[in-house]
Amino acid sequence: MGTANQLRAASALSMVKVAGVDLPAAEDIKVLGVVLDRRLTFDKHVSVVVRSCNYHAQAIRHIRHLLTMDLAQTLACSLILSKIDYCNAVLHGAPSGTIHKLQRVQNNAARIVHQAPRRSRAHPLLKELHWLPVEQRITYKLAVLTFKIRHSAAPSYLRRHIKARRGTRSLR
Repeated sequence: MGTANQLRAASALSMVKVAGVDLPAAEDIKVLGVVLDRRLTFDKHVSVVVRSCNYHAQAIRHIRHLLTMDLAQTLACSLILSKIDYCNAVLHGAPSGTIHKLQRVQNNAARIVHQAPRRSRAHPLLKELHWLPVEQRITYKLAVLTFKIRHSAAPSYLRRHIKARRGTRSLR
């Protein structure tokens, strides 16, 4: 990881010597379930999440006619939305195309739960299920984390990094 110039210089490295042993340099690594690439674009991470969610969505679609609405929603939340939500705070500020891939997965899950046609509009279905869109889920998660750090027994080193912003203009 580094700046563009540092990455260009390091791209020639194919092996790194550590304690006398040559280790191959990797294009990406997986840390706590999040795939990090050299530029921290999270494209590879999103691709892995989308692939996994699509697998589970197809499995739920296959048995959906056997499930009640509540059970289908529980399965979708457990198998699909949990994967979308896991470590999604790292996607804050990611390009809209990256977020849009995850949104398509969520839209597909809503259609499966409602047994709606594949081309139907997903926004009303998301509202009926009370599911926030992916970008709003990310913002909500960050807001909750920030609130907990500011108002609960979070470690002081975290509290020091969050400064309260006060407006400089009068609202009256």
